[in-house]
Amino acid sequence: MSEQTLNMSSDEQHHEVLMQLEAIIFASDAPVSLARLREAFQARYSKAELKVFLQQLAMLQHGRSIELVETAQGFRFQVRAKYRTLIAQAWPERPTRLSPSLLETLAVIAYHQPVTRADIEQIRGVSNNSQILRTLFDWNWIKESGFRELPGRPALLVTTPQFLNAFGLTSVGQLPPLQDAKEAFMHLDAQAPRS
Repeated sequence: MSEQTLNMSSDEQHHEVLMQLEAIIFASDAPVSLARLREAFQARYSKAELKVFLQQLAMLQHGRSIELVETAQGFRFQVRAKYRTLIAQAWPERPTRLSPSLLETLAVIAYHQPVTRADIEQIRGVSNNSQILRTLFDWNWIKESGFRELPGRPALLVTTPQFLNAFGLTSVGQLPPLQDAKEAFMHLDAQAPRS
């Protein structure tokens, strides 16, 4: 600890830790994991202590246009949902909404993973558009995760932490009920933070 830190009161030290956390997360172009935060603080705090600090930092954002959120990849700041329309108007070149066929394909993979391309076709009832799968691979929202033990050994597709991050989820367990999958993904897409 520096001499300046030693001269601070415990309240000042606590506030300084919160400000340091805020600076680290704000400066990062990707969500910051608890492990990375522990490294940044040279293991001075446990993951449990860091979680408490992060909850306090999130409370400090109350009433502001940004919020601290946890995703599958870590913690990040994002614009609150109520301001997203304004942001989209200020930067109209933001990404366009996802197509219904891409959302359908993504929903099949997310809810039925691991799946093969043939499984996707069977569930959707239409042939796969290879461009859709290529787009999902390019965005790193899906990946291959082994092979099914069938003739031809088709690849098994699963979602990635980047997929969860894109929709502001921490796990696939947070996905909406399956019966409304397509509509739910359209809603998630409309609410998803754009970076």
